Amino acid sequence: MGRIVLAGIELYARHGVHAEEEKLGARFVVDVEMEVAFEGKPDAIGSTVDYGAVFRFVQKLATEQRFYLIEALADHLADAILERFGEIRTLVVRVHKPHAPLPGVVRDVFVETTRAR
Repeated sequence: MGRIVLAGIELYARHGVHAEEEKLGARFVVDVEMEVAFEGKPDAIGSTVDYGAVFRFVQKLATEQRFYLIEALADHLADAILERFGEIRTLVVRVHKPHAPLPGVVRDVFVETTRAR
């Protein structure tokens, strides 16, 4: 098994429980860590997961539907990625909300979910 990581997919979306979050939107960051059986296979895109396709899929999914909770967004992404990309054996998805509306300074808030076949 080998590991492929898409770290720091930045996107603009309207997730959150507050009306202002729907109206104004915010920056979100998604990390996707995938374990794939590619070692010893040919030097061809068909012998691994196309991480460009995963990137585009994450961007599309994370911006086409609004979620109140980043937990729900992370679950949605993880389930859809695993369903779409059969080459992935295990998957970790993190959704960061770096500018979460909190009553103080916090560098980052994120949730993490894991899936395996």
